Amino acid sequence: MNEFGRFISGYWMRLSGKPRGTWLVFLFLIIVQVPPSIVVLESWASAAADVEGLEVKAEPGGGVRATAHPTFPAKPEVIQALLADYAHWPELFEVRMRVADVHIHDGIATVDLRIDHPVMPGERRLVTESRILPNGGLVTELKGGDFKRYHRIWKLQPTGEANYTRADFELTVEPDSLAPDWLVAMVVRQELATHFRIVKQKALEHSKR
Repeated sequence: MNEFGRFISGYWMRLSGKPRGTWLVFLFLIIVQVPPSIVVLESWASAAADVEGLEVKAEPGGGVRATAHPTFPAKPEVIQALLADYAHWPELFEVRMRVADVHIHDGIATVDLRIDHPVMPGERRLVTESRILPNGGLVTELKGGDFKRYHRIWKLQPTGEANYTRADFELTVEPDSLAPDWLVAMVVRQELATHFRIVKQKALEHSKR
């Protein structure tokens, strides 16, 4: 069985018993073996830009790069606290994941995440190091696990409006997976949109306390 066949087999096994509309669309595209055309990719990029300026593109050297400029209904220190609450990172995402270990030393947080994702059969490990930026925000770098690349930056600043924060977000990620980059880009786009929504919701809940 070639790499494409192994990817399809593993992907189907992950989907069995828990169909989701988005994954079924992905599966259809893969099974018919019709890679997305330039027109389709451009339409996906345009749709991504509609969500907080979110843009997700495949990188020429492998993996994908995402940028966004979300605004959150809370002060920067509230968003900072949410992002730096390492033990509760899984609560900020829709994807099933768990924190296996957190260790903080000299301002650097080493987080060992285990991720159960439909596009990556089996539980995958992501070990990162994070540090808080002097002017507000967080930078996270890959340390180990089942990823080839992982680099994420959050920069936070007040908007000038009361209790609002504007963020500059950047992510470069490449899982060690048979999934093609165009598929990873689609998944990252959807998951980041959900991630921003969850952070907004938690920020709003905090501001009402």
